Amino acid sequence: MIAQLTKSERQLALIILLAFTICGLAMAIAGRQDPLGVHGAIVMLAGIAGIFGVIYVYYEPEPDEGRLALYYDDPTKVAIILAMIWAVIGMFIGDWVAWQLVFPNLTFDAGWSSFGRIRPAHTSAVIFGFGGNGLIGTSLYVLQRTSRARLPDQISPWFVLLGYNLFCLLAATGYFMGVTQSKEYAEPEWYADLLLEIVWIVYFVIYMRTLARRKEPHIYVANWYYMAFILVVAILHTVNNLAMPVSFGHAKSYSAFSGVQDAMTQWWYGHNAVAFFLTSGFLGMMYYYLPVRAGRPIYSYRMSIISFWGITFMYMWVGSHHLHYTALPQWVQTLGMTFSLMLLIPSWGSAGNALLTLNGAWHKVRDDATLRFMMVAAVFYGLTTFEGSFMAIRSVNSLSHYTDWTVGHVHAGALGWVAMITFGSIYASVPWLWKRERMYSPALVEWHFWLAVAGLFTYVFAMWNSGIIQGLMWRTYNSSGTLSYSFIETVIAMKPYYVARAVGGFFFFAGAVIGLYNIVMTIRTAGQPADERAADRPVAQPTGVPALQPGE
Repeated sequence: MIAQLTKSERQLALIILLAFTICGLAMAIAGRQDPLGVHGAIVMLAGIAGIFGVIYVYYEPEPDEGRLALYYDDPTKVAIILAMIWAVIGMFIGDWVAWQLVFPNLTFDAGWSSFGRIRPAHTSAVIFGFGGNGLIGTSLYVLQRTSRARLPDQISPWFVLLGYNLFCLLAATGYFMGVTQSKEYAEPEWYADLLLEIVWIVYFVIYMRTLARRKEPHIYVANWYYMAFILVVAILHTVNNLAMPVSFGHAKSYSAFSGVQDAMTQWWYGHNAVAFFLTSGFLGMMYYYLPVRAGRPIYSYRMSIISFWGITFMYMWVGSHHLHYTALPQWVQTLGMTFSLMLLIPSWGSAGNALLTLNGAWHKVRDDATLRFMMVAAVFYGLTTFEGSFMAIRSVNSLSHYTDWTVGHVHAGALGWVAMITFGSIYASVPWLWKRERMYSPALVEWHFWLAVAGLFTYVFAMWNSGIIQGLMWRTYNSSGTLSYSFIETVIAMKPYYVARAVGGFFFFAGAVIGLYNIVMTIRTAGQPADERAADRPVAQPTGVPALQPGE
């Protein structure tokens, strides 16, 4: 990995790592009596480890110039492995959280393991650790193939990947220590936000530089979705996390917003994180991997472009549907509800486009578990976008909001859409990247698929049922006009559904463990190289003559 860097790139890497080490040391000294000091030590140790890694190969021979004729896939390989590791960690913590709601003593009387601390750690590990690494890895893979251009350099992709994972580590450890901004998504504190901001800017620059060097005149639609994801997440993160630290030696900060303005900003961020992190980026994944795996062209390229602009414009307005019946002005609530209903059109355009692409390839869906992951993802994308629009209606929202129905809806999207399309894309990528004919065990891919489907349906149906029952019990009155059920009675009624949720979560977690094992064994096991596909050929022959290949 590091040996592939030129001497000048190794020098630049040392400078960057030295800067991280110095910053970490300064944080550790300034925050000696604060969680900031712990995070400073983590940053410093990460920088020192990186410095030793670079020094170890510093005097290795310069890499062969012929490497420039090939796509640069090392960052993608590492991102895929990290994504699966984060998936296993995040889903384990998530199932632990689920069992805590059944057996509260599973906190073991430890403050760091309380529900309020490990729940955001689960969310962050799955969404940002698993999903974010999946997006970074696949976006760099897709960008090169669809542009017929190598990444512009070898340092910036590593800076993005490793810097992003350092941010995820700071966030996760911060949650266990109780260090958050105390918002709905429990964002990490100001210094972690600054790191992510720098990483994300470099990520966007990589995309722009690669597209500027492309040999394919057309920018394929998957790159439109990936770029929207990168650009808008940067804007959302910047605005939502505007804060003033108590001091540079303290982890605590205060938001630039307060009251209903803070709530509106938070849900503008919150729902657009769903829109552009959990939707747009993964649609980019779907629009590349599903047609390639199915061996079919996308059903309607024009529909994919129309859906892109519809999603990009309409999603920006829908966050206020989370604030029905609050101090937010009525017209803002109505605006969010209206755009949420309109959003169903471009969302179903993408879901329908994916399923119609499989026309003529349904026999492959039957026989290929990897393609089946992608098909289920498209189905659940259509299902959850319909459900989201439906739940945004004020009268429905009065029943669903603050209940487990919302939890079921979120996990139908997170597990059914995000995780399934990511697993499918990873299973498609691994044999291509490591030049294997197939996965180590197709049977284990089947096991993963069916465990994931069983866990998904068990979890989601349990939460749909419990949520509707909760909402109805909360609003049931007796003949004297008082509530028929106390709050504790509604909690007791939820216990069977919470058990089912935890069981479903365990199935999904077990599938992720199997997936990680299968991927590791595929990498380790020598086998016959895969037939070289157009997407895996060199960018150019060593002589410098461009290779003729289609833009996929």
